Parts: sequence; C-alpha cells; structure tokens
Amino acid sequence: MNTTPRRALLPAGLRAPGRWAVLPAAVLAGAALGGGYGALKTPQYAATSYVIVVPAEKSDPAAALGFAQAYGRVATDIAVTGDAQVWAGVSADTLRKNVQAATSPDAPMISITAKADKPAKAVSMADGVARALVLDSTHVAGSTGVKVVQFSRATKPVAPVSPSAPLSALVGGCAGGLLGGLALLVRPKRATARGEARHSRQTPATSGAAPSAAAVPAPAAAAHQPETV
Repeated sequence: MNTTPRRALLPAGLRAPGRWAVLPAAVLAGAALGGGYGALKTPQYAATSYVIVVPAEKSDPAAALGFAQAYGRVATDIAVTGDAQVWAGVSADTLRKNVQAATSPDAPMISITAKADKPAKAVSMADGVARALVLDSTHVAGSTGVKVVQFSRATKPVAPVSPSAPLSALVGGCAGGLLGGLALLVRPKRATARGEARHSRQTPATSGAAPSAAAVPAPAAAAHQPETV
C-alpha cells in the first residue's frame, strides 16, 4: 500500500498557494503609486510654432532644405543667445530643457515645440524661439542666401499632454504586475537552489558514515583442545 502523503505529490505552486497573493498585491501597489503620481504631478502643456526657410533671390532653392536642417539643430542655442528668454519670460536653462525643434526631410520647415506648466507660457516660449530664429537668419542672410520666416504661430493648448491620473494608475498597475510576476518566477528557483545545496552537503556525510556502521566480522573462537595426559 502506498503511504506517500498527498501533499508531496502536488506541484510546488499548489503546495504554497499563499505566495500567489504577491501578484495582485503588486498590481494594487503599482496602481496606487501611479495614480498618486499622476494626481500630484503638475500637468504639462505643449505649444508648437512653425517656421520655414526660404531662399533669397538668385539662390539655390535646394539650399533651403539643408539650412533648415542646420537651423533645427541649433534652434535652442540661437534662442538662448538671442532675446527668446526675454520674450518668453523664462531662463536659458528652461528653454534648453523644455523646447525641442524638429525638421522635415521633404520640406524646409521647422517645428518648435515648447512645454510648460501653463498654456500661455508654452505659447510664449515656442513663439519666442521662432522669433529668435527669424531675427538671426535676417542678420546672416547675406552670407547664407536664405532666411527664416514665420509660417504659423503657436496656438494656446486646451488640454495637458502629461499622463492623467487614470492613465498613470494603469501604467503603474501593469508595472507592478510585471515586477510581481518576476518575483514569483525567481523565488522558486532560489528555494530549489537552496534545497539542492543542502542535499549536497548532507549526502557526503551519510555516505561516509556507512562504512563505519558496517559490521566487522569477529575472529572465530579458538577450538578447545583437551590436554594430553
């Protein structure tokens, strides 16, 4: 009759069902942290201004595309050295961190996107950088053969671009579930490794004790021989 306990026949995951509570707990903790971050973080607004590079008279039209790429790379540097920070009412470091310029490979156009905690400030920052590009190109138009003109001013944003509290909670819950799942996958491997190490330490001791416990045959008793009279 097999007397093996039923608990020993179950998989390791079913023998310790309590450890699976780590996964929902991690999801809830991540959702709570993400939602709190989204609710407490100051919302960010983005405004975009567009400028276009046009060739001057008797200039190669293809040069405008190359100068647009160049102006896009140094847009924030030109804005800092110019009067953009005065027009926007922010510091030079704020312009460098919160303004990005993007160019198009097909058209000599530059988009200038600024982010700020207030819609009006984002608009003033984007338009200030665009105005700085226009003025700088006018000063060097004689040598470059191109100039930058305002194509479209920034419009006041009506909604923030930063994640809302529900979206932050969703992202936090997904991240917490991922971390909880990884913890469940790593924990059984560590327990198995500790069990194997313990077994490897005990096996030599048991095998070494076996020879000493083996019975050593006793010497045969000497036969009694009567004395000859």
